[in-house]
Amino acid sequence: MLRVGVIGTGMIGQDHIRRMTSVLAGVQVVAVADVDLEIAGSVAGPLGASVHKSGEALIADSSVDAVVVCSWGPTHEQYVLAAIAAGKPVFCEKPLATTQEACLRILEAEVAHGSRLVQVGYMRRYDASYRALKAVLRSGELGAPLMMHCAHRNASVPGFYEKEMAITDTAVHEIDMVRWMFGEEITAVRVLRPRRSANGGDLQDPLLLLFEMENGALVDVETSVNIRYGYDIRGEIVGENGTAALGSLSPVQVRVAGRTSDPVPTDWRERFLTAYDVEFQEWIDSLRTAGRPIGPSAWDGYAAAVVSDAGVAALRSGERVPVSLTDRPKLYAPEVPA
Repeated sequence: MLRVGVIGTGMIGQDHIRRMTSVLAGVQVVAVADVDLEIAGSVAGPLGASVHKSGEALIADSSVDAVVVCSWGPTHEQYVLAAIAAGKPVFCEKPLATTQEACLRILEAEVAHGSRLVQVGYMRRYDASYRALKAVLRSGELGAPLMMHCAHRNASVPGFYEKEMAITDTAVHEIDMVRWMFGEEITAVRVLRPRRSANGGDLQDPLLLLFEMENGALVDVETSVNIRYGYDIRGEIVGENGTAALGSLSPVQVRVAGRTSDPVPTDWRERFLTAYDVEFQEWIDSLRTAGRPIGPSAWDGYAAAVVSDAGVAALRSGERVPVSLTDRPKLYAPEVPA
């Protein structure tokens, strides 16, 4: 049984605790930590888990085999570094850290440790539709991939959402997904500003991002975060010999009053519920069988941060911005064909 401690008992932390407690196998939540001790206590009580005043104290707890970090983004670096120093596997919700410099410090610490401990929470890789799309691409049926069209649409976003977050918080999922899908890095970014939606107030919404891939393919990503009708994720690959796209996830299609309709998810939790379950079960299984994580690595978290920074620079300048990554350490060489 893998004994896990969870740092951060907000919405996403509580959701992960729920799945590890009532959905998944081979895991037990034995400790929690949060700056709000009252909330932490209310979460820990029904589990019989211990409550720690700090993430560092939780990591040091000898009853904790592995750590899940779900706290505020700027705290991720300190907790991931503490877990590495303790030699404990750590699952960190995105972002790995809020700056690429902080991500590099994590890379350096993990390389110095000598083996992988860190996994970053990019759940798109565990979604059945994306995995099926990648299987078609890898089969060679489409020929070489030439383009990919993506859309990331939210019904609305909270008032604190800023224009840069369309890249750093929203499109970052596509940034990781296309690197994984094509098995190569993004080399440059452009950001175009279409006519502004009145639904977004002063927010520049939507945006159109254009990624250049290493082998010459182009990927466009539409982010529309106040589109009202629901949470809608789309993706289509254009190859030499044909196309492949994410299919409809609707279990039912309604025909009434001269119209056909499919339900649309209300938010990301509904759309990717099963992907989160698969992600965590595979993380748990990899630690129990291989003793280390095999999912998205600290390198993936670092690369996403660098591309996000390039995207923000492109948004501000209106220019094409190259992506410059440090040399990839041998520790992060792909273990399976991309």
